[in-house]
Amino acid sequence: MSVAAAVTTRNPSVSATPEGARISSLDLWRGVVMVLMAIDHVRVYSGLPAGGPTAGIFFTRWVTHFCAPAFVFLAGTAAFLYGRKAGLHVLSRYLFTRGLALVLMEVTIIRLSWTFTLASLSSPLAGVIWMLGWCMVLMAGLVRLSIAAVTVVGLVLVFGQDIVGGAAGRLPFLGAFLYSGGEVQLGAAGPTFSILYTIIPWIGVMALGYAFGAIVVRPAEKRHRAFVRIGVVATAAFLVLGGALVAFSPAGDGPPALFQLLNQRKYPASPLYLLMTLGPPIALLPLAERARGALAGLFTTFGRVPMFYYLLHIPVIHLLALLAWKIRDGQVHPEWFASAPYVSVPPEQRWSLALLYLVFAVSILALYFPCRWFAGVKKRSSSALLRYV
Repeated sequence: MSVAAAVTTRNPSVSATPEGARISSLDLWRGVVMVLMAIDHVRVYSGLPAGGPTAGIFFTRWVTHFCAPAFVFLAGTAAFLYGRKAGLHVLSRYLFTRGLALVLMEVTIIRLSWTFTLASLSSPLAGVIWMLGWCMVLMAGLVRLSIAAVTVVGLVLVFGQDIVGGAAGRLPFLGAFLYSGGEVQLGAAGPTFSILYTIIPWIGVMALGYAFGAIVVRPAEKRHRAFVRIGVVATAAFLVLGGALVAFSPAGDGPPALFQLLNQRKYPASPLYLLMTLGPPIALLPLAERARGALAGLFTTFGRVPMFYYLLHIPVIHLLALLAWKIRDGQVHPEWFASAPYVSVPPEQRWSLALLYLVFAVSILALYFPCRWFAGVKKRSSSALLRYV
């Protein structure tokens, strides 16, 4: 069953889940991918390449592929749930203003967190928060449509991205931001943007996440059945289509078949990449709703304060990485990280995976306590400003 087939309601205010009720399984999913994200960002400062050459490095990168799709998809779902409580007018205004705030954060606070140098502000990075912000701005208009229409828009932009995005990518200047990516200079003497995350297909992912909210608020038995159907169909589609491409690809001296299957295009995110990273977590949501214990509590705590965690985790990882370099080598090599997250560390200087995961574990421990504190602050406070963090 597709998302389009599973969504049967037009009005997001009609559901079986009480308004304002928090969906713990979504917080858990969000928290898990936030923790996984920290692995990849520690990897940046370790100097290890993204992907191969060893299986250990490949899977260290691969598990983090689940992060961006979950972020964007669940942002759409959160928007649906907020609109159900506050109304579409308030939701539209909130998405527009928060989206612009995220774009500003990406090119200022987050850029400085990556590099610890003011010079980096002259070379902005259009990263995941930049993309998330612009998608929210666009969703401010899309939420005025029916759920069915939003679903169709999402499906077209995800599965028809090579057509829609390819056409948009040919637009002068704007095309790079929409789909083609790369580097774009603003004017003859303006800053040069490095565009990592384009708007297409991610706005489609957010739209599908918004439509998914209409399923999330169904009674437990009905939503669990829909979760499993959607997740299994998406995962099966990835395995069948991806497996066929690998099976019929020309024989050669490339990586093993499993690596070829899992190494799907992320920039821009291909349909197979999105099926691979969204299908399994959706299918597992019924289990996530029953998850209990300390580990589930840790993930859920992070998942309740995603932007606070994001703003905090990059400088924390950066500082811990510099400390690790100082302890290991006697110096911190700041010149290597002046252009982070793009770094170039000599192969003989790179960390072992053991050191990478040690710094990752310390980072998560250091982040847990402030995140738990802030989750409590948000729960006790009625301030609208806290929704922006």
